[in-house]
Amino acid sequence: MQTPRVAGVGLTRFGVHPERTGRDLFAEAALAAIDDAGVDRSSIEALHYGNFMGEFAENQGHQGPLMAEAVGLSDRPATRHESACASSGVALREAVRAIRCGEADVVLVGGAERMNNLGTAGATEALAIAADDLFEVRAGVTFPGAYALMARAYFDAYGGRREDLAHIAVKNHDHALENEYAQFQRAISVETALEAPMIAEPLGIYDSCPITDGASALVLVSDDYAVRNDVDASVAVTGSAQGGDTLALQDRREIARTPATERAADAAYGDAGIEADDVDFAEVHDCFTIAEVLAIEALGFYEVGEGIAAARRGETDRNGERPINLSGGLKAKGHPVGATGTSQVVEVTRLLRGDHPNSDSVSDATTGVAHNAGGTVASVTVHVLEHTRRGEVGE
Repeated sequence: MQTPRVAGVGLTRFGVHPERTGRDLFAEAALAAIDDAGVDRSSIEALHYGNFMGEFAENQGHQGPLMAEAVGLSDRPATRHESACASSGVALREAVRAIRCGEADVVLVGGAERMNNLGTAGATEALAIAADDLFEVRAGVTFPGAYALMARAYFDAYGGRREDLAHIAVKNHDHALENEYAQFQRAISVETALEAPMIAEPLGIYDSCPITDGASALVLVSDDYAVRNDVDASVAVTGSAQGGDTLALQDRREIARTPATERAADAAYGDAGIEADDVDFAEVHDCFTIAEVLAIEALGFYEVGEGIAAARRGETDRNGERPINLSGGLKAKGHPVGATGTSQVVEVTRLLRGDHPNSDSVSDATTGVAHNAGGTVASVTVHVLEHTRRGEVGE
């Protein structure tokens, strides 16, 4: 079985780009990834692409071939994957499978989302369709409200307070300061976070990720291709898994845990032959600050109920035992929904290669994890990436 290697990565600046089309954004990221990989475009055999709200934002479905055309690959098979905020995480999983089974040696994978042209109300409406329309959306539940319910359930079951969440926001803003691709490159204080307007108790503005436009892309190659073509691809995807749960919160046994992540993490670690303690750092899906808490517990980094104070104790910051969201996370780097999953893997790759502005914080790291979730974690992917000399992984 072939082990997929990350040969090249590309990102756009995450932020407010209402004048740019989705195809324009994706072309920028994809062409940057191809250039970084140093592979000829003719070698790319397929495109796997993540996008969630293209029909809302651009009146455009069938985006796979459209994005392939945008990067000069109109004669290659191209597939759009939709799984809400986990869309490009699922796209990556399918690309990994294609290389592992020998179906392809070189695959382009990524995602893009255009959101700001919809405005706040329009983007909120578009995002809401990732929830259960019959039992949540029609009742007026939005994702800030849903995650507020999860936060309150967590506080009731395990303790914690708004100050703990504020420390997560402060940490992630600090991590984004030097990330040239981040939407917010400014520091905030705990006091600023706590004094900001409330969105849905106990979550305020600084507990929420922004509305973001952007794109991300990766070029994956097989071991054999890397060796034959002398491609420098020192980071390998050694673990890949996907988990699921009921769409509506009301149908879950409890809402202060995310079992879809627990299952995906166990499977991804088993796939890679590692344990949670072997992970040096992670990029997790912090669409809201409470989501980071739920993620680091479900990924096995903390026992249930213990992750809430990790940021306050300094354990997950750049100088901590296991840094979380060194990119700034969705909270500060931004969350262009369809692009987020592969953007996390781009960041993990850059951190492991040593060409990320925060690489010094994990200079001895060999293993990173990317955790990408859809909705209230009804769908989730977990990917393990390891840095190694070419030829060692997969032998």
